[in-house]
Amino acid sequence: MLNDQWFKQLPLTKITNHQPVSGGDINLAFKVIADNKPYFIKVQPNQPAKYFDHERDGLAALEQAIKVPHPVAQGEIEGNAFLILEWIESGWGDQFKLGQAVAKLHQITNDKFGFSTNHKTKVLVKDNHWNPNWSDFYVHQRLEPEIKAAKAKGVWNDWRNQHFEKMVAAFKRYYADHPVQPSLLHGDLWAGNFMFDDQGQPLLIDPDSVYGDREFDIAMTTIFGGFENDFYNGYQSILPLRPGLNNRLAWYQFYYLCMHLILFGESYGPSVDQILGRF
Repeated sequence: MLNDQWFKQLPLTKITNHQPVSGGDINLAFKVIADNKPYFIKVQPNQPAKYFDHERDGLAALEQAIKVPHPVAQGEIEGNAFLILEWIESGWGDQFKLGQAVAKLHQITNDKFGFSTNHKTKVLVKDNHWNPNWSDFYVHQRLEPEIKAAKAKGVWNDWRNQHFEKMVAAFKRYYADHPVQPSLLHGDLWAGNFMFDDQGQPLLIDPDSVYGDREFDIAMTTIFGGFENDFYNGYQSILPLRPGLNNRLAWYQFYYLCMHLILFGESYGPSVDQILGRF
């Protein structure tokens, strides 16, 4: 448990209050008042300061196209990594503008797939080393490590493996003839990772940034809800999606759902099997 003495060691002046807030299932999260100004603090116990390098670098990249909570400081106190972010007062906004902002994000491109830093999750380290080939990156640096983790967690079987191999074969066939431009992605674009500030401006939070196929981000928006038609209309107004998108979403939806299968168990099994059964 973090005590007052721990918070006093943060690189902030005149800390007068700290309290826990909701911040996801990965980090501890707090609102801290220092010098009469609020800050959002993430803490990851038993990790070095570099634990937050990927999020810090992702926020810096995303900030080129969309508002994000700006990083203030990063470090380690008593073996616990922390990241201090500006506090954003939440409000309501227009999902059409959110879609436009995500499209502008995807217009930031690179000549290779990957990112400058890897991302450590509860079950694996996402390998983001630069790769000129999307099919190779997605299969070898995303799917195969995930399946290895699924096997280790005991949530994989022969049926899933047979259909997974068919899905990978279909994926490779398609992208052999359809090159992909590496776009800057949020990487975990579910409804819990966008918000609007008190002026109605859209923001993205908690990135898992990578340069990849922009349809990878779009696929995540379709899984758990929260994105309205206005979002997709706004996106299309800036960067139209290619025809046949619905035929391609499955192999990207699989990645996110399989990760939930690994983390939370067989309650996600039917969703994973529904996708695999298409192949």
